[in-house]
Amino acid sequence: MSSSFPLSPDGWVRAQVRGRVGFLTLHRPSALNALSLSMVRDLTAALLHWAADPGVLAVVLQGQGREGKPPALCAGGDIRFFHQAALAGDPRLEDFFTEEYALNHLIHTYPKPYLAVMDGVTMGGGMGISQGARLRIATEHSKLAMPETMIGLFPDVGGGWFLSRCPGHVGEYLAMTGQTLGAADALAVGLADVRLRAADLPVLVERLADPALDSADAVLACATDLAQPAAESPLLAQREAIDLHFSRASLQEIAASLEAADPDTFARQTLAALHQRSPLMLAVALEQIRRARTLTLADDLRMERDLVRHCFHLRPGTASETVEGIRALVIDKDHHPRWNPARLEDVDPAEVAAFFVSPWPAHVHPLRALA
Repeated sequence: MSSSFPLSPDGWVRAQVRGRVGFLTLHRPSALNALSLSMVRDLTAALLHWAADPGVLAVVLQGQGREGKPPALCAGGDIRFFHQAALAGDPRLEDFFTEEYALNHLIHTYPKPYLAVMDGVTMGGGMGISQGARLRIATEHSKLAMPETMIGLFPDVGGGWFLSRCPGHVGEYLAMTGQTLGAADALAVGLADVRLRAADLPVLVERLADPALDSADAVLACATDLAQPAAESPLLAQREAIDLHFSRASLQEIAASLEAADPDTFARQTLAALHQRSPLMLAVALEQIRRARTLTLADDLRMERDLVRHCFHLRPGTASETVEGIRALVIDKDHHPRWNPARLEDVDPAEVAAFFVSPWPAHVHPLRALA
């Protein structure tokens, strides 16, 4: 049965009830299902409608794949739109982040089981619409990451909240490096709940579509009954090193610790990755994760809304680290961003601190209604 509420004519979100389960399918495969403002609005509309529908027991999020290509749930937000909107002063950029973060909060607090099928690329905004799920399903194809520092951004969409709750100092490591995780690593650090074989996903969908399902527990059991044993996590083998280096007090101390380490592969590769990122936004991401550990989800999302506003307005236009990062990675594709400052040791703590001053009084904050 198709949706009984209006969705955007672009068709990038498909909403369908089968049996007693609502299925949300991201259907923008040519862009790896990257989120647009219309997609955020369609997902929100569907979730609110089904939350109030007693005939719907649960909701499943999945992505439409490309024929003959690796799968993707969602590669993130539409960063080409971010670049264009920032340079044009398009007010829809503000709407996008406010509504996306409100959607992230809705998913984390959804009153019915919400299952996210994180098959293939699930990054950035894709993590934002997955990590609040009651059941986060990984497969052998899963590629999970918060790679925002690569484009001069920070791990938003609630990234501060869910990364800071990873064990030890894994959150700082993932936030700053953008390291990609497979299913075993995601399970080990609490960013996935079960691993299914990709070949079993059609079986899962058919079981979930069974009209005989009569409870939320029965819905969840459909997935857990198909779960595979957890494999050994490569990331856990690096936990001691991660905690040693990423527990340091500052960005510069983290870099110095990595530099002073035995010349092993982990330290060298990690330091090389940090040197490719925006030094300023590395420092912002580090502070974000550490502040988020003591925040509620709602307060973390409000903080991130402040941060993303500053990403485009503390240094407007082409002076923005985010605009420059997107230019280098996606627009010109020269992969040589001109970061300012260019060196880790030149980051000004006062400039980092400015990101954490809200541009709005609390009573007019765009996410003031989140609780």
